[in-house]
Amino acid sequence: MRPIQATIHLDAMRHNLAVARRHAPDSRVMAVVKANGYGHGLLGAAQGLAGSDGFAVLGVDEGIVLREAGFGQTILLLEGLFDAAELAVAARHQMAVVVHGDEQLRMLEADRGAHVVEVFLKVNTGMNRLGVPGGRFWSFYDRLRSCGSVGKMTLMTHFATADEAAGVASQYSLFDELTREIAMPRSMANSAALLRYPQTRADWVRPGIMLYGASPFADQSAAALDLRPAMTLGTAIIALQQLQVGQSLGYGHCFTAERPTRVGIVACGYADGYPRHAPNGTPIAVAGQLTRTIGRVSMDMLYADLTDVPQADIGSTVELWGSQVPVDAVAASAGTVGYELLCAVAPRVAVVHG
Repeated sequence: MRPIQATIHLDAMRHNLAVARRHAPDSRVMAVVKANGYGHGLLGAAQGLAGSDGFAVLGVDEGIVLREAGFGQTILLLEGLFDAAELAVAARHQMAVVVHGDEQLRMLEADRGAHVVEVFLKVNTGMNRLGVPGGRFWSFYDRLRSCGSVGKMTLMTHFATADEAAGVASQYSLFDELTREIAMPRSMANSAALLRYPQTRADWVRPGIMLYGASPFADQSAAALDLRPAMTLGTAIIALQQLQVGQSLGYGHCFTAERPTRVGIVACGYADGYPRHAPNGTPIAVAGQLTRTIGRVSMDMLYADLTDVPQADIGSTVELWGSQVPVDAVAASAGTVGYELLCAVAPRVAVVHG
């Protein structure tokens, strides 16, 4: 069997959930488990985050899986209903739905109270992706309030730059101005806002990436935030090569040795979810020692520089990311974000719980 596997650490998820609660002690926590639990497995993530007050998913199919597994928390459909037939499904399984536009409002009005669901009304305060524009908020809100298929309501928005220097001030001000006089729960904070902007925590927080042990910030590490990685992507060395000065390696000869270089062939490639565009120098750990990748990532293999790792041999363990090699460090080297790498782990990679 190929040695690559993703080890999922449920204790790390529990710890990270506790960090979220420590920052927002007066808020309910809606753990975001969409995208197959950010690549950690939907049910595994739900098990690790079972202490949350709710789960946010993308579609009704995920919500049904959680309900059939016995999870009784609030389940929120983050993009709401995709068609009218889903309303009956959401009501039957007691799922809350985001309402972000006219089509979804019309679905609820046309139902005429036959199915009642909890609603999160999403306001577009500047993300300009989903949500009711501020100028139409009150008319939309009044129609939704008078709709017989709407049960409890929460008001929500989503921040575009909570993880950047621009912050949340303008979006927060608009949302607060629109909603402060309404006696309803509010939900604003994603991971970045939860950690940095106390005024956004409100009634519900919606952490995602932080629960899996990665940082939402480019300028602050997960370790500095007391977050623990919930996934270790590990494999092994399957062959060795020795390059002399001037010899090149792999497709495109993207690495040429400037000194005698001992190379470990690693059982992981882009078909496993490792980024093909990761350049020479991307961090990797072999036999417990940090080193670097060299050469171009291929479909099933990549290369590690073992010149300064004399103890490494065929069969030596390799950490692609985890506790020694932060996923955010790999992502930064590859010009992407930890979210993408975690979500991109391929189905062919074996998953175990550690």
